[in-house]
Amino acid sequence: MTQDTLGIGDLARRTGLPVRTIRFYCDEGLLEPARSTGGHRRFDPAAVDRLNLVRRLRGLGLGLRSITDVLTGRRSLEEAVSAERAAVDREVATLAWRRSVLRAVEESAPADRAARLELLSAVEDGFAAHEVLVRLWHPMTTGPIPPDTAGMFLDVSAPRPPEQPTTGQVVAYASLVLLAADRTLARHVRASTLAGHDRIADLGTLHTEVGAACALAFPAVAAGDPPSPGPALDRFVAAHATALGMADNPQFRRALNHRTAPDRDPRVRRYWHLAGEVTGEPAPLGVTHTWLLDALDRSVA
Repeated sequence: MTQDTLGIGDLARRTGLPVRTIRFYCDEGLLEPARSTGGHRRFDPAAVDRLNLVRRLRGLGLGLRSITDVLTGRRSLEEAVSAERAAVDREVATLAWRRSVLRAVEESAPADRAARLELLSAVEDGFAAHEVLVRLWHPMTTGPIPPDTAGMFLDVSAPRPPEQPTTGQVVAYASLVLLAADRTLARHVRASTLAGHDRIADLGTLHTEVGAACALAFPAVAAGDPPSPGPALDRFVAAHATALGMADNPQFRRALNHRTAPDRDPRVRRYWHLAGEVTGEPAPLGVTHTWLLDALDRSVA
């Protein structure tokens, strides 16, 4: 056995690892040595390559569990490295969020500091904050809607926190999260968006057509023009009429205006404006959508 195997000292010299580290890896199951007749650990020569791989992965910061998964084949090297990179990205984003939060408190006026501290301390980090927004809008992605359309809807409605947020963005995002946790807002959103879902056979097409109507309205919204009838509103109404199998006429427009009235609630308006502060868009989709609802309201009034 001793002729074709290595002792722990030989293994340490070939890999540059301390003997105590090799013993630790043995205890953790990363190496499975044999025992000589005298009870000493003996290692197969392949243990050199195995330990070198362990050393390199540890140098990248991977934990023992991830390394064990690679050695046993439960996870590929690429998968393990990718997972570690994702974890580091999250740590960096969390630190960036904390830094901006601390700076936002530091830069606030003395008279406003207590209120800002209370606002920002209620939001633990950007990732937990984002989940609050997702919970608000996720019910609206149920039903016959394609996964990619649902994902796009959530990306727009529940924007992720910026990777390197400014102080203004963390304040806006914290305000957005507290607003999303308002049960009254949730009731308003669901009362409008979920109304008649069971009567719509193709929610994906409805979302696409409403998006096209918002795109038509975008230039006017970005320019600060007041809500008014026109091609954008006509396409918006036609999208809803087609989805429900109805005709676009004054009676339908009045009914649609009544059904979407909760979306014109001040809380909803504030939500979309805060979302725009977070994303930096000149006319966020939610703001453009509200502009169309105001145009509808004025046209039927």
